[in-house]
Amino acid sequence: MNTLQERIVAFVRLGEFLSQFTRSGIFKKEGVEGNDLFFEDFKQQLKFAQQDNGWFTQDNLLHACESWAEALNQENLSKWLRPYPAKEGPPRTVAIVMAGNIPMVGFHDLLSVLITGNDVLAKLSSNDKRLLPFVAKYLGHISPSFKGKIRFTESKLTDLELVIATGSNNTARYFEYYFGKVPSIIRRNRNSVAVLEGTESKAQLEALGEDVFRYFGLGCRSVSKVFVPRGYDLDQLFGGMYLQRHVIDQTKYANNYDYNKAVYLMSQYDFLDNGFLMLKEDTGYASPIGTLFYEYYENSALLEKKLAEDAERLQCVVANKFGHNAISFGKTQRPSLWDYADGVDTVEFLLKNS
Repeated sequence: MNTLQERIVAFVRLGEFLSQFTRSGIFKKEGVEGNDLFFEDFKQQLKFAQQDNGWFTQDNLLHACESWAEALNQENLSKWLRPYPAKEGPPRTVAIVMAGNIPMVGFHDLLSVLITGNDVLAKLSSNDKRLLPFVAKYLGHISPSFKGKIRFTESKLTDLELVIATGSNNTARYFEYYFGKVPSIIRRNRNSVAVLEGTESKAQLEALGEDVFRYFGLGCRSVSKVFVPRGYDLDQLFGGMYLQRHVIDQTKYANNYDYNKAVYLMSQYDFLDNGFLMLKEDTGYASPIGTLFYEYYENSALLEKKLAEDAERLQCVVANKFGHNAISFGKTQRPSLWDYADGVDTVEFLLKNS
């Protein structure tokens, strides 16, 4: 069995490999382990992933690669794992039921299971079936002790000891029933919001556009609603979104935008529209594609209380100064290793049940 330090080194090398695939270009670097065997293959897998799923544009795929390349370095991995007790027991089989809404969305769970010395039994989403098997193959090559520790299955999940499952509110009920006797983390639908004060700079509002439009708003960390002070000029918000106008050139986004706009018009809902984004006043959190909900607030203290009460429905809150867990504008889709989905510490769960 490999040691924790050996596992860290393997993921650092994976980060070095992924660092060659960026939105500014794909550049083969000297000295990256496994390049002769894997570099061209990964380029091909990225193309296949794009063909398989119309939401997985090249820009979004490479953004995912960039984000993980930034996270997977020695400093970040050591900082992430330092607070946990050293624990090397026999490996347990951890089933991971992965979502497929954004590229490599299940990677953090896979990383957490492997870094704690356990074995992965993964059920992939049909929407994202290329990249993680490639990662598993690469890890097995650079660190042979990973071979046999990662299995992917399309069959019924059996012979498992722990479960991490991500899905909708409906599938969560099924997961709870099906995995009821096994220690588990079950994730449900969540959304992210931004709180504006009216003093945000143009650069901050443009960065908010990244939080809204990255992955077409399909991620739980995507901002689907903004809270604005009473009297706020919504043209400022539209101005910040303008850099994202080319999103309408993507067919699947445009089709959803047109459909939702038609629904609003036929239902005679009030909304604002700039040709690629609709702003709709709504008390809900989950806005449809092509729409950003907004809601006025009168008092920041009351709003903070409301968001605290709704914490189980929220993934991220983006703001300048709002609560102790507020995220900076433009950063929602670049989480750190210690930013756990739903606020549930995956590593702690795995160590506690080892």
